[in-house]
Amino acid sequence: MSERIRLARRTVLTGLGAALAAPATLRAQSWPTGPIRLIVPFAPGGTTDVMARLVGDRLGPRLGQPVIAENRAGAGATVGSTIAAQAAPDGQTLVMSNIASHGIAPTLYRNIRYDAMRDFVHIALVTRNPSAMVCNPGFAARSLADVVRIANEKPGSLDFATSGAGSSNHLLGLRFAMAAGITLNHVPYRGAGPAMTDTIAGVVPIMFDGLPSASGHIRAERVRLLATSGAERSPAFPDAPTFKESGFDVVSYQWFGISAPAGTPAAIVDRLNREIREILKDPEVVARFDQLGGGIVDMTPEQYSAFVAEEIAVWAPVVRASGATVE
Repeated sequence: MSERIRLARRTVLTGLGAALAAPATLRAQSWPTGPIRLIVPFAPGGTTDVMARLVGDRLGPRLGQPVIAENRAGAGATVGSTIAAQAAPDGQTLVMSNIASHGIAPTLYRNIRYDAMRDFVHIALVTRNPSAMVCNPGFAARSLADVVRIANEKPGSLDFATSGAGSSNHLLGLRFAMAAGITLNHVPYRGAGPAMTDTIAGVVPIMFDGLPSASGHIRAERVRLLATSGAERSPAFPDAPTFKESGFDVVSYQWFGISAPAGTPAAIVDRLNREIREILKDPEVVARFDQLGGGIVDMTPEQYSAFVAEEIAVWAPVVRASGATVE
C-alpha cells in the first residue's frame, strides 16, 4: 500500500470518527433541552425522596432547567430503576440510585429487568447514612432489650414496617431478628412515607427507616428512636445507642446517588458530577445533611461506579444468608 493511499485512508477514518462523535458532542453542548426528570424509585417522604429534592432543587438553577422529581415506587425500587434504564440516554432522565435498587436488588430479585452496572452510568454518590429503628410512642419498648423481651413473650406476634421488600431496612430488620434470636414479621410498604404514617398511627409498632427521613418525626416525638445502625452513634442523635453497643452485631448504612441510562454522553456526566459536588459543598446543604443525620460523600463517576460494584458484592452473601428472594 502506497504512502498516499495510507494517508487518504487515515483521513477518511478520522473524518468518519469525527462524524460519529459529532451528534454526542452537539447533544452535550445543547443540553439540557428542557426540564430534567429525576426518577425517585420510592414513594414521597422517604430518604430517597428527601435527598432527591434536596439536590434536585439546587441542581436545576445551575443547569438552567428545572429538575423535576418523579416518584415511581414499587418492587423495592426496581420499578422506577427499570424505567430509568430504558429511557433515552440524552441526559434528560436521571434516577436516584440507592442501596436497594443497585446494591441489593441484583441478588434479591430473580427476574430483575436491568443490570445495575451495564445499564447505567453512575454519576455521583450523594450521601451515606445509618438507619433508625423507631417505634410508636405507645409501644412498651424503650430499648432493643425491651423489643427482644416482648418478642419472646408472644413469639411471632411482633410486626415491623419498612419502605418495601428488598430494601436495606428490610434486610436490617432480618439481621437484627437473627442476631437477637427472635421472630419479627415484615410488613412492606410502597415507600417510607406510608410506612411511617402507619407506625405513627400504631398500625404497626416498629419501623426500620433511613435516619434522614425519620429524623423530623423523631424530633417531633411522633415516634421513639430505639437505636441507629451505624458503627458509631449519630452526631444528629447522640443519645441514641447503636445496635452494636446494645449487644447486637449489626452495622448497616444506606446510600443514595444519581445515575443515568448507559450511553449518556460523557460530557453531560462530567458536567452533572461537577455541579452535584459543588452543591454538596454549600454550607446550607452541609448543615441540612448534618441535621438529617446523613453524611456527604464526594466521588467522581469512576469512583461511584466502583462503589456500586463493591456494594453488589458485599450484599450478595447477606441476601443469600437471609434466605430472602423476590420474584
